[in-house]
Amino acid sequence: MEIYISNTGSLPIYAQITGQIKEKILNGELASGQALPSIRLLAKELRISVITTKRAYEELEAEGFVYTVPGKGVFVNAPNPELHREETLRRVEELLQQALDTARTGGVSVDEVRATLALLTEGE
Repeated sequence: MEIYISNTGSLPIYAQITGQIKEKILNGELASGQALPSIRLLAKELRISVITTKRAYEELEAEGFVYTVPGKGVFVNAPNPELHREETLRRVEELLQQALDTARTGGVSVDEVRATLALLTEGE
């Protein structure tokens, strides 16, 4: 499993890990029941603290993306359509916020953004 860590970004390392694993689960790259690398192995591969990897896995488990079997490891949870929908909605909100920020910076009004969205969704 390939995970890329950026030391220059503002996002904490554990959040980078959780985000990338969530993305792999949501796009089907990681299947239900598939084992994730052990906490120690992932920490070693990424050259980060075991504590950081543990926190990432705990976040994923708290959000329902993975589950832990004591003595066996961490596994991808069965797809939850509502969880998938909520995560997708969260990502859409982030992208829309970025679009609004870009529009404001460029002097484009919210009404113009709405009109553009209406045009893009016309016929759906």
